[in-house]
Amino acid sequence: MKTLLSAAGETISYKTLIIATGARVLRLEEFGVAGADAKNICYLRDWNDSRKLVDIMAECRGGRAVVIGGGYIGMETAAALVANRVKVTMVFPEQHCMARLFTPEIAAFYEEYYKKRGVEFIKGTVMSSFESDAEKKITAIVLKDNRQIKADMVVVGIGIRANVGLFEGQLILEKGGIKVNGKMQTSNPSVYAVGDVVAFPLKLYGDVRRLEHVDHARKSAAHAVEAIMSPEKVQDYDYLPFFYSRVFTLSWQFYGDNVGKCVLFGNPEVQKFGAFWVDKGILMGAFLEGGNKDEYLRLGTLARLRPPVKDIEMLAKEGLAYPFFPDVKGKAPSFSPDLSVTERSQVLLDTPPSYILQLSAGIAAAVGISMVAVWYAKKRRRW
Repeated sequence: MKTLLSAAGETISYKTLIIATGARVLRLEEFGVAGADAKNICYLRDWNDSRKLVDIMAECRGGRAVVIGGGYIGMETAAALVANRVKVTMVFPEQHCMARLFTPEIAAFYEEYYKKRGVEFIKGTVMSSFESDAEKKITAIVLKDNRQIKADMVVVGIGIRANVGLFEGQLILEKGGIKVNGKMQTSNPSVYAVGDVVAFPLKLYGDVRRLEHVDHARKSAAHAVEAIMSPEKVQDYDYLPFFYSRVFTLSWQFYGDNVGKCVLFGNPEVQKFGAFWVDKGILMGAFLEGGNKDEYLRLGTLARLRPPVKDIEMLAKEGLAYPFFPDVKGKAPSFSPDLSVTERSQVLLDTPPSYILQLSAGIAAAVGISMVAVWYAKKRRRW
């Protein structure tokens, strides 16, 4: 048996340990910002943060909020503030919102949409300090160029850091997280880790990454439990990066990796457009705004399969209708060995008819052979 020693001095025995310490928000105090302890500064990471944000937002209806950060949290909280009749100014150092994922062209659509709903953007700069009143509430923020922006509340979304402090010197760390293998097992075989805190092998791309998203947190946790309960049956974690957002009347999903050339398709004017990332002739990532359930399913399937793309211009014109598996020399589309039944079925649905006939014939033949084999085995037992 292994033991844990708590901060209260309690000793806890365990056979298997799962670390799910997640991550913490980066706070303005860490950057030496004066006045960062003001009462009306909000973060969003846990239940208490969300309750505080909701309460202060209710008090500020008709007022103004400044959102620090143009990433995931910044964009979603800005939308929520607007929906609750709070005017919003967003401040971030990048040249466009969601800089880690969006291209300038994609970002321009969302920024324009937000502007039509009253959101103001101040880009390419950072905040340096606050102006506060006698009650320690912020009344204005001061930018690096000395500009002042009035504020009744401030929401900060400038990133997170994995909670690894407890494990330094005890477990191997990598890329700011706890290094795990394909079973979510750390350098200590009795200890597993899941969620935002892990740096795990991303099987599809042959490297190690740390991903910050609820989808990965849920799936890595389920995988760790499966690995602990049935170690002889579980395969290595084979995660397809997935991100999504729903704000206002918008809804987008992204699968895969945003590397290589970005190819846009669709029509932003009707809020239905997307993008593919193509690297060395292979589709690596896929993004879609305004899709339906079937389109999003196909989006994920394509990112998993990573089909070749031979005609970039046609890809931009056709989008999801592009013939990713053209009927060439009678060959059927190839599948990743770990592709799920659902994903394989979707590929078949999107495959040209000649392929489906060939594949159906192959499947029928395989089923027939299996039935003969079962019959023969039963008959042999009777002999």
